[in-house]
Amino acid sequence: MKLVLMGTNDFVVPIFNAIKKAGHEIVAVFTRAPKPVGRKHILTKSPVHTWAETNGLTVHTNIKEYKYTPDMVVVVSYGVILGDDVLNSAPVINIHPSDLPRYRGPSPIRTAIFNGDKQSAVCLMKIVPELDTGDILMRVPFDICENDTNDTIEKRVSEVGSDMIVEYLNAPEKYVPVAQSGNATYTKKFIGDDEIIDWNKSRQSIHNQIRALGCGRTKINGIDVKILETRIENGELKIITIQPAGKKPMNWKSFINGLRGAEIVFGK
Repeated sequence: MKLVLMGTNDFVVPIFNAIKKAGHEIVAVFTRAPKPVGRKHILTKSPVHTWAETNGLTVHTNIKEYKYTPDMVVVVSYGVILGDDVLNSAPVINIHPSDLPRYRGPSPIRTAIFNGDKQSAVCLMKIVPELDTGDILMRVPFDICENDTNDTIEKRVSEVGSDMIVEYLNAPEKYVPVAQSGNATYTKKFIGDDEIIDWNKSRQSIHNQIRALGCGRTKINGIDVKILETRIENGELKIITIQPAGKKPMNWKSFINGLRGAEIVFGK
């Protein structure tokens, strides 16, 4: 099958690699343009861009360059709105990491963890002009454990999604599209302010916030810190890894030792 692949992020690479190993012909790869990264603003290619070049594939970073008529277009975490030129060129399918129609939009994994959900699903769906509303082709549920993070769930979705895509591409005629049913909910793009910890919230809510967003920002004894990892143990919130402003990440015990016995005050 002749395919055009569209994607950007790290967790997309194993999925695209599985497609390539399955023997399909990849006629082109579309990804986001290189972005400045780090303090020195070094222009950096996306993981998918690097993967495509490593495998000798044609890469485009501008969707306006689309001039293809493949058998199918596969989209995973691309982050670009597709126009009629793409949607009318071939069937377009997408891996979406939520139990649609729940959590449509840009941050389904983070939102599920942030909300403390215990279960979710990976959906293989058709792409239509309206965001995340296409028919479902395959659905595989998965559990979200108490200490799962965005990174661990992305890895799980990548593994499950790889199997789903390869299975579907081998025999797409076997799968009957099913319209989404139920109440739709939408996610937002999280911003820096969402990382600020409100110590009036429950321990579980704070834990969910940190594992969803990768950190929670606060003050401890007047020091600006990022809390990078927590656990819930015996009903208590345990801080595992912390990063004071201007310093490298350290474990909680090392941070406490640096306070030299001072009473610990959170949020001040």
